[in-house]
Amino acid sequence: KTLQKKMEDKAKLKEQENLTTKKIRLTITGLHVKPLEATCSQIINAAKDHEFKVKGPVRIPTKVLRCTVRKSPCGEGTNTWDRYEMRIHKRVIDLFCPSELVKEVTSFKLEPGVDVNVNVSNL
Repeated sequence: KTLQKKMEDKAKLKEQENLTTKKIRLTITGLHVKPLEATCSQIINAAKDHEFKVKGPVRIPTKVLRCTVRKSPCGEGTNTWDRYEMRIHKRVIDLFCPSELVKEVTSFKLEPGVDVNVNVSNL
């Protein structure tokens, strides 16, 4: 029995060497907070189901893009202005798992208006 256990342990070590752990950074951006937070929770729940180490979501400060334009098309009349702005919300999640298994964590339907960027690096 001990010889069989040693062989099983060696096989497990070889599998672990083949599936080396990598740091995977998911950057999630969107214009609205609710779909963004829903996507983050889906990713974190899937990663915890697979027992991967998760850090985040880290909330990056909101980027506000502002555009101020004149209301008058010809430039005459009173100086009245329209102010438009677009807010970009961003979250960062770090996963520590083999790069081959990222597909399992991120295999779900994204909500409209949410973008996910994946960066893989060694530890």
